[in-house]
Amino acid sequence: MLPATFKLCAAISYRHLRNMTGLRRQAAVAISQELSKLACRGPGPSTWINQVRRRSSLLSSRLEEKPFSEMEMSYIKQGEEALQKSLSILGDQDGWKTETVVDNGDKVLSKVLPDVGKVFRLEVVVDQPLDTVYSELVDKMEQMGDWNPNIQEIKILQKIGKDTVITHEKAAATPGNIVGPRDFVSVRCSKRRGSTCVLAGMSTKYGAMPEQKGCIRAESGPTCMILRPLPGNPSQTKLTWLLSIDLKGWLPKTIINQVLSQTQVDFANHLRERLAQSVMNC
Repeated sequence: MLPATFKLCAAISYRHLRNMTGLRRQAAVAISQELSKLACRGPGPSTWINQVRRRSSLLSSRLEEKPFSEMEMSYIKQGEEALQKSLSILGDQDGWKTETVVDNGDKVLSKVLPDVGKVFRLEVVVDQPLDTVYSELVDKMEQMGDWNPNIQEIKILQKIGKDTVITHEKAAATPGNIVGPRDFVSVRCSKRRGSTCVLAGMSTKYGAMPEQKGCIRAESGPTCMILRPLPGNPSQTKLTWLLSIDLKGWLPKTIINQVLSQTQVDFANHLRERLAQSVMNC
């Protein structure tokens, strides 16, 4: 079945067939079904990761009425790639080392991956329901600079469909200017399936946002945040943040590691303060 499915998919790559919505939809559905079967056959990460992986297929997002351009499809594919890589990293529980443990239970772990470098993993529990946290991190993304001192500004450059955006992020300089101004251009995708939300991203190229004078263009990804209700207490949210960043420039690894792990701890504190303030203002 799978070879025939890919033949069907190949047909839509011809220019004169690209606008045949029915054929494109048929191919997408067929491949999505085949990939779901394959995902169920072998051992893999935990069930919730497999659920998101199967249901967040790039092909399923092609079922929208308005067709995407080749460039837009390229960005969607990059976002999906970031999501899949992130889930794969988080699904492997071996090799993680503790970087920081805070009195309130927040902790940062790290591991070194051959093809990525050192990645950091924040695990925290937030005293707000998932919908509230999701809204703050996704729907109000451009307001993050208002409450997170480590971010100067986040701007959405382009929206692609309902799941994918291109963003420009300016990071604030660290105290003492140990790490100078950095900025990032990223493709981000958000997937929400049942009680699990995944916000994934990675650096990308965007012609309308070239490198800025006086700012080093850093690179990130794969990176993601996973939100789930705390088992037994839906009024709280378990947040896991996978962070992978190349700050570029001449910086000692010890400083980079310290800055990144502290950035994650600070983020959790600032997020809690923001959410508490939002609830008070409601």
